[in-house]
Parts: sequence; structure tokens; C-alpha cells
Amino acid sequence: MYHSPFEAIGDWHPQPLESLHGHTPPDHLLPWLQHKGSLTAALKHLSHGEFSVQILNQGWHIPNLEERRALNLKERTRALIREVLLYGSDTQPWVYARSVLPERTLAGKSRYLRSLDNRPLGELLFSQPDIRRGPIVLNRLKRNSQCQLAELDQSEAHAWGRRSTFWLHDKPLLVAETFLSGFNPHKPPMT
Repeated sequence: MYHSPFEAIGDWHPQPLESLHGHTPPDHLLPWLQHKGSLTAALKHLSHGEFSVQILNQGWHIPNLEERRALNLKERTRALIREVLLYGSDTQPWVYARSVLPERTLAGKSRYLRSLDNRPLGELLFSQPDIRRGPIVLNRLKRNSQCQLAELDQSEAHAWGRRSTFWLHDKPLLVAETFLSGFNPHKPPMT
């Protein structure tokens, strides 16, 4: 049975950060957490094009309570949940991403999102002229002890993440990105 590698600790917090469980993100990570542009494009730039996506899990599930609240979904509403690792120019993953795409969002013009394969979702979203992004909210996440992914053996017990609701053709989807301990950027994201 598959288990997601990270779980949120409490609520997601809007910016500016006042207090997230008594912790604050490291200075080098804060510009990445607050970056409003495409994280995929910024990671590609940082890795000089050596970027790849590894799918961990993708299938139709019922989102967790907190995700349903963020998307204003009813209790038994199904969504395509996609979990991936994003790699830069290193063998260690940089980002764990979890996307929740409600069934109604994937109808009509957005049907193509049902079969992303190993293409990055962010790249497709930011190429759409009518995409809108809600506020970026932050959280400190903890490793799920039930997840036994070899790729994350070197990951620390906690990681910083961000999440946004996007509207594509006025239909919502949720994207959460968690920065892993293998991600040590030497500069802020490109603007």
C-alpha cells in the first residue's frame, strides 16, 4: 500500500510569516517558498535544464479533509491525486509535489491533464493564458513514518512546503510543493 511521504503539521499559514509552530524557514529557502512564478521553470533554470519528474503515485482518490476544504469539495468527491518527486542536476530529489485535481476540473478543455505522464504539471499550468493562482500558504511538514521510499532515505524528519489553489478555466486545483533536504539553492529563483 502506498503512503504519502509527507504530512502537514496543523494549518497552512498565509504570508507574511508570523509563526509556524514556533519555527521559521531558513533564509535561503524563503525566496523559493514565496516565489509566485512557475517553480518548474525556476528549478529548470537552477539545474541548467537537468530537470526530471518521477511519478510516485497517480490515481483517483478522495482528498483529505484539509484538501477538500481548500477546494470546497463535498465529502466523497473524487479527485486525481498526483504525487511526484522533482529532480534537478543531482541524484537527490529536490521537491516532493502533491497535486489534487477534482473530477469536475478535468472535464472539457482541461481533460488533457488526466494523462500527464512524467511531464511537470507546473509547466502546463503556467503555459495556459487563463490560469489564476490564489495566495501561497506555507507549512512545516513531517515525514510519514509509513512511507518507505528509498529516494527519501536521506530526507530529514521535517521539511518546508507551500501550497496554492489554481483556477484553470475557472475550475480549482490544488498544488503543494515540499522542499526536501537535498535542495540547497545557491541563489533565489529567477524572476
